Amino acid sequence: MVIGGAGYIGAHVVRLLQERGDKVVVVDDLSYGTPDRVGDAKLIELDVANTAFVSDLVNTMVDEDVTAVIHFAARKQVGESVMRPAWYYQQNVGGMANVLLAMHEAGVKQMIFSSSAAVYGMPPVEVVEEDIEKHPINPYGETKLIGEWMMADCARAWGLRWTGLRYFNVAGSGWDELGDPATLNLIPMIFDRLARGKAPAIFGTDYPTPDGTCIRDYIHVKDLARAHVSALDALASDAELKHNVYNVGTGKGTSVREIVDACREVSGINFVAEEQDRRAGDPPQLIGNATRITEDLGWNAEFGVKEIVESAWSAWQASPRKIDVEKANEIFAK
Repeated sequence: MVIGGAGYIGAHVVRLLQERGDKVVVVDDLSYGTPDRVGDAKLIELDVANTAFVSDLVNTMVDEDVTAVIHFAARKQVGESVMRPAWYYQQNVGGMANVLLAMHEAGVKQMIFSSSAAVYGMPPVEVVEEDIEKHPINPYGETKLIGEWMMADCARAWGLRWTGLRYFNVAGSGWDELGDPATLNLIPMIFDRLARGKAPAIFGTDYPTPDGTCIRDYIHVKDLARAHVSALDALASDAELKHNVYNVGTGKGTSVREIVDACREVSGINFVAEEQDRRAGDPPQLIGNATRITEDLGWNAEFGVKEIVESAWSAWQASPRKIDVEKANEIFAK
């Protein structure tokens, strides 16, 4: 069962599982996802954050012979979490509790959870390892860390086998039709602004980084999807789990300004970015050490920033919001 499987990352995991012949059932409230992204998987439209639907989750798990759950569904905007903390706890922590309750009742004991690099907050090191102290600086990151605690408690209580994948900045597209449908991440936010004839924005240029903008570890969504499949196979193997949490990144940092420059080059649109104030809750730098997931699961990132931006642009141009590059250049030439 892939919860949130009609969304951006979830749809990529569903596609990989289908390609190798796994039976997949998708649960999604379709707030960001669309039914056409899940292929021939059975789609159950349901909001897991609503406690009223726990029994429906249980029944679906039993009826569909679910053996493992991959849980993506969550609210994920850092700034919004700062403004609406109680709602973020209700959605992310409440939704996680409902899923775990359903799994326990249905006898499903394998779970992969979409955690986040946001659990680290502002670590005092350039490259973050999994066992460093975690001090989230926004409610979004706090909800993800609590999700990990909840799984660990369920492991002790009723034998849950679990893996938390701490994503860094996910971008790109594995297939044009599975491009990021929401404008919540940097690259689609850039393309969205360009599509509306507006200059992309950089939030904060006075961070303690070489060019003053935030530095992040960008991971191609298809690489991330492969990490889920590797983790799923490890849970299903019955072998003792060496670790429960893994960074999923490249170990390399790219600044916001460098991403903006790459988008300018790949798109061929000669824009100048607008520099704006910092957003609340953004740490200056987050780069992940991915050695553990390589050693334990044999996973490595295959794609770099160039491939990420190129694939994201290709998916955008294949969508109904295709940008007329010539007209865009005329706008920005004024």
